[in-house]
Amino acid sequence: MSQWQDFTTGERIKMLRGKETQTSLAERSGLSKHTIQKVEQDKNVSLPTLLRLAEALHSDVSVILGHQAPRRGMGRDGRSMLRELSRTVHDTAAGVLAEPAEGVSPGHADLVEAADRMWRVYWRGDYAEAGSLVVPFLQSVALFAQAATAGQEAAANGLLSDAFRAAGLIANFLGARDLAYASVGHAIRHADLAADPVRRSMLGSARARVLLRDARVEQALREAEAAAVRAEPRFSEMEPALLAAYGKNIIFAAVSASRLGDSDRAADLLSQAHAVAARLGRDVFGNGMQYGPSYAGAQAVGINVTLGNAGKALEISRRFDASGLTQAAHNRMQLDIALAQCDSRQWDTSLDTLLEVCSAHPEWAKHQAIPGVIIERASRAGNSRIRKLSEILGTSPTLR
Repeated sequence: MSQWQDFTTGERIKMLRGKETQTSLAERSGLSKHTIQKVEQDKNVSLPTLLRLAEALHSDVSVILGHQAPRRGMGRDGRSMLRELSRTVHDTAAGVLAEPAEGVSPGHADLVEAADRMWRVYWRGDYAEAGSLVVPFLQSVALFAQAATAGQEAAANGLLSDAFRAAGLIANFLGARDLAYASVGHAIRHADLAADPVRRSMLGSARARVLLRDARVEQALREAEAAAVRAEPRFSEMEPALLAAYGKNIIFAAVSASRLGDSDRAADLLSQAHAVAARLGRDVFGNGMQYGPSYAGAQAVGINVTLGNAGKALEISRRFDASGLTQAAHNRMQLDIALAQCDSRQWDTSLDTLLEVCSAHPEWAKHQAIPGVIIERASRAGNSRIRKLSEILGTSPTLR
């Protein structure tokens, strides 16, 4: 399969343009259609032209020139959202605030309601839409913080921490690792300023998630365990939200241990995570976080798949109640189940499971690595399924 750098500059521009016409791109970039045609035919292109095209395509010059690949599964609207999210995160952290709308002064209650709406979209797995909501939310919270009285400072810093954490989680999912690291760092700073132990504990698993996606697994394990230790001395007196945050750190430590192949450590941490979930007795939702029996069960499926225990993973998936999961968490569990079925050589069943989740949530699935792994392994099964999955995911079918 060709790599991004194997294509010519003209071919890369044409692929980034997608279904948009040359005429439309010319109008948006301020260039002539003739220039677009020349560029796509690999005629000489000047730097000013490249810069205009990069802006119009919501991409980077380095992507157009093939120095780095475009973010997988992301169209022009998604790239535009991510650029705006990045600009807003960095501007807010630097104190460059958006101008408030005339006569509009964001209140705390309104911001809390906006945060709830943002997290509901995030839990649904619609990260592009969630990112588009983070931008005005972060801008509004920054204005609220700027005008905050002494009695409002903790609440303002708490909301800033939430906004930056959301930005970090979304950026991480969409592959913008530098933005994810920066956003989580800003979130930690504001959680500390708010002196909020729940928010600070949540950020252990958030940073561990970024480290995991960046293949820095040992650091992810240390981060998650350290965040759990900070909360553990108060374990007997924990409120549900802090207990849930503690459990989530334990589960991410277990995930990290499984990625390192340390089955004993992963099993011990998973046992602790289940104990925390049992103590909660139900899945606790709040402030962009879920933890409880359903979440721990879903993670146990994935951990066992990673450790090579496909049969155990499938057994767990059959005997625990997954009805309490958010849509995004349920989608991820379905991918883990499909991978376990694939590892068990249940090729047709694996592709059926994969096709079900990818058909129902194609934009979410495009950003996942597991579908490609399953398609590669199960390509000996029905070609019609693989062609359908390739259409959904926007990839080339791999057939044997």
